[in-house]
Amino acid sequence: MKLQSLQTARAQARPAWVAPGFAMLVRFAALVTFAALLASAAQAQVYRIVGADGKVSFSDQPPLAANGAKALATEAGTSGPVVAALPFGLRQVASKFPVTLYTSDSCGPCDAGRSMLTSRGIPFAERTINTNADSEALKRLSNATSLPLLTIGSQHLKGYSDAEWTQFLDAAGYPPKSSLPSAYRRPEARPLVIAIAPPAAAPPAAVPAAPKAAAPPVNAPASPPNPAGIRF
Repeated sequence: MKLQSLQTARAQARPAWVAPGFAMLVRFAALVTFAALLASAAQAQVYRIVGADGKVSFSDQPPLAANGAKALATEAGTSGPVVAALPFGLRQVASKFPVTLYTSDSCGPCDAGRSMLTSRGIPFAERTINTNADSEALKRLSNATSLPLLTIGSQHLKGYSDAEWTQFLDAAGYPPKSSLPSAYRRPEARPLVIAIAPPAAAPPAAVPAAPKAAAPPVNAPASPPNPAGIRF
């Protein structure tokens, strides 16, 4: 009986604004370090690589160029020069919780989600899902089979919901109003999967032409008879 009374007192002492959904958002915000470590998985650009032997493989790492250097994706997630151009506070949030929107053509909810992020001033990358390879890669990344998909760090939000997206963006620390500089330009949307063709085979070495056969010697005409019997 005393235990029940104590539980009742604790429940009554809890502020009215502490709801289960709010508690979940607080836990999400507390996992800053852990989510930052996992963020790269959601931001990875997927490469579809066809080897010289015709074997197809998928990787989040670009293949080596001919000179041995890696070809880097310049607009993956909100990294590199895109983040560097942001105000300090927004840059800190975008580095810890990068935002990526996965969309497809002729998708009304995708358009609504894009408009919501743009109007709020969220720096985000957009990946399009329009091929079987894109769909396969998306399912491997997040087990998602419908669009849009929004990732905030390691958090995956399936389907568009203005209220849900707002809650998680707030919990991640994104400002409620745009603080993007006027010169900021969002990276263009691009396919989730970048196809890498096999390296071109080197042309076969030229076979040296066979030497021409020497012309047969022409027999000299026979010497006329020597009636004088002179010897040389």
